[in-house]
Amino acid sequence: MSPKRPYVSPLRAEGAARTRELILSRATTLFAERGYGRVAVADIASAAGVAPKTVFASVGSKSDILFRIVDQGVTASGYREATQEILAMRTPEAVLAALARGTRVGNESQFPVHEAIRKALPVHEDGEALWERATAAYRDALRVIAGHLHTLEAPPTCPEGETADLFWYWFGPLGWHALVVENGWTWDRAEEFLRRTAVRTLLP
Repeated sequence: MSPKRPYVSPLRAEGAARTRELILSRATTLFAERGYGRVAVADIASAAGVAPKTVFASVGSKSDILFRIVDQGVTASGYREATQEILAMRTPEAVLAALARGTRVGNESQFPVHEAIRKALPVHEDGEALWERATAAYRDALRVIAGHLHTLEAPPTCPEGETADLFWYWFGPLGWHALVVENGWTWDRAEEFLRRTAVRTLLP
């Protein structure tokens, strides 16, 4: 006689997934507004309308929550799709315009996540690992795009590695934050300025 398989309720699983998403959403908002160090699990539980033990059971500790937020943000930024579209472009001007647009869309749509990360870095138990987790795929994508730009007609005169460094300086999260948050630029103005700066600096 075969052992009985445990019954898994689809409705229960769906409810658990919704609870997880709600906890992560509320935690993102709290981390972005107050800062990671000023938010307790009890605050997250209260904002999500659940008990603290539900938070721990569903998503783990406060640090676990932040890492989940980071992973979701990386996926939701759409960097994979944007990178593939850019790699299909055949003129340097089109590549730089699409890069400015794509990184703007990613940073603007994931602004609360980026703020949560930025405010957590000084106080997180392992800020270096957090930053690496949040930015590694982003920076790798910029390196790939820099390599593509150097295969096109009339490529930049600087070395490929330098182009990738400049992409990170202009189009990385800190560049967008400096213009939009610290200096109050609109996203449109920042996008156009960064596109124009890249064109003037890199293209002969």
